Amino acid sequence: MPESVPVRCPACRREHVYTAPSYPCICGEPTAPWLDPSAAPAVAAHRAWDDEWISVPCAACGRPGHWPQPELGCPCGTVLRIPVATTPPADSGKRSAMADTSPMDSGMQSTGSGMQSTDNGIPSPDSDTQSAETAPRTPAHRPAFPPRAIRTARDAVTVAALYLRWLGYRDIRRADQRPPNGIGLAAHGLLAQVDPTVRPAAARDVECLWLTAMTESADCAYFSLAGYTDDARACAHTLAIPLFVLDLAGVPQPANDHADALNAEGAPEPGPRQRDRRS
Repeated sequence: MPESVPVRCPACRREHVYTAPSYPCICGEPTAPWLDPSAAPAVAAHRAWDDEWISVPCAACGRPGHWPQPELGCPCGTVLRIPVATTPPADSGKRSAMADTSPMDSGMQSTGSGMQSTDNGIPSPDSDTQSAETAPRTPAHRPAFPPRAIRTARDAVTVAALYLRWLGYRDIRRADQRPPNGIGLAAHGLLAQVDPTVRPAAARDVECLWLTAMTESADCAYFSLAGYTDDARACAHTLAIPLFVLDLAGVPQPANDHADALNAEGAPEPGPRQRDRRS
């Protein structure tokens, strides 16, 4: 089973519980990194693609696989890198034996990439690839969000599109207007911007998204791989824009109160104006 360790953010001192994400090995068994609970998390101040990956051997067949470095996005805006142990914990064999006899194993395995392409170029999720360990908290009426590892900019856009669909938005497609940075996604009543660069989103990026959404009488949301500057967070708070941070495990993390509310409540019911646009 994936490990969970307590994590304290060194910036705001918030306490978190981090669960290591599982990924399917070539042999089909779920693989998760070994976490080091005795080491303090490091702040990811600078991001480079070559430093974002670690080698994790499969506990079943021993094959080494390259998976994203475990990270946690704190609501204060700090991205924490979770320490990884080079050797398995002393009781890992006992946990592995318990997992082998557990009837829940079938729910922990992935049947493949779990993606199917649609006519508009935005992939659709496969319900067989759900993993509750790495998904954000969700209400009882919604299943857990299925994570997808982010290795490329296209993966980041795919994760954002899947997350919007998971929230309840429909007819997700590329936006008609291209944003200054990143990729724009549109749905009924929503305009989203996905920024897969290693530069934190600035206040100007958030303002441009809001202005574009206003011209289309739509709400908006921002997804950033590298987080946000303080000015961007303040701007989003004033304009009531949900901010999400994309971690490399493929789970959007709410980065402000508006994103927390959207994650908990899902897409709003379409009002008369949105229904008119559909017809």
